[in-house]
Amino acid sequence: MATVTLKGNTIHTSGDLPKVGSPAPDFVVVKGDLSDVSLASFKGRKKILNIVPSLDTGVCAASAKRFNDEIKKLSDTVVLTISMDLPFAQDRFCKAEHIENVITLSDMRKKDFGKKYGVEIVDGPLAGVFARAVVVLDASDKVVYTQLVPEIAQEIGRAHV
Repeated sequence: MATVTLKGNTIHTSGDLPKVGSPAPDFVVVKGDLSDVSLASFKGRKKILNIVPSLDTGVCAASAKRFNDEIKKLSDTVVLTISMDLPFAQDRFCKAEHIENVITLSDMRKKDFGKKYGVEIVDGPLAGVFARAVVVLDASDKVVYTQLVPEIAQEIGRAHV
C-alpha cells in the first residue's frame, strides 16, 4: 500500500505500482464506443499509461493536453489516459479540448485496473478513483518507468519512453 496526499492530507492506495523490469499486469478497460480493450489491444507498441483521478479536474486536464502534444513526436508509442470517468465524459472532454492523440479509457466496468496497478485510492474524499501516476511500458509490455505523483493536486513529471 502506497501513500499520497491530497492538499497535504495523507491518503492510501490499494497497493504499489508495478516494479520496473516486471511484466505489466494485463487489464480490461472500456473505450469510448463502450467496447472492452486489453493491454494486448496495443501489442507491439510502447505505451504510456497516464493514470488520473478524473479528466474533470484542471491538473488532469493539463496532463492529458501535455501528453496529447508530446505524443506527436513518438510514432511508435501510444498514450492511454485511464480513469474511472465514464467514456461519455472522456469523449466530451477530448472534443472540447481538441485532444486527438491520446486514447481515453475507463475502468468503469470491471473496476480492477486500479487494484492491479496499485493506484485505487482506498480512503479519504477521493476513495474509489485513481491516484495520479504514469507507467511506461516497452513494446513487449515490460515496465520501464513508473511515477506515483506524491500530491494528487500536482501534475505528472515528464515520462521517459
